[in-house]
Amino acid sequence: MAFDPERRYALHPQVALRSEPFGALAYHYGNRRLIFIRSASLVELVRGLDRHPSAAAALDALGIPDQDRTRLRRALEQLEHAQVIHPLTGGDRCAPTS
Repeated sequence: MAFDPERRYALHPQVALRSEPFGALAYHYGNRRLIFIRSASLVELVRGLDRHPSAAAALDALGIPDQDRTRLRRALEQLEHAQVIHPLTGGDRCAPTS
């Protein structure tokens, strides 16, 4: 299944993010993959995906400029393929916003 920005996503439960000066390291404890996330805005987006009804809504909430959206959607697609993020099912709920 291809990445769909209208779906809800969240950080995979087996993934830990560690902040780094360049962005973050994402380590998947299940498949033992280490992914470098080299964008602070992408790290912020990934950390907050579960608080929004869709990935597109998360982009909107962060105020991501139109010229950066295609790049970030492509990055989210790659992170889904690497199992760093995963789509939430209809029964999953968004985390409360503060």
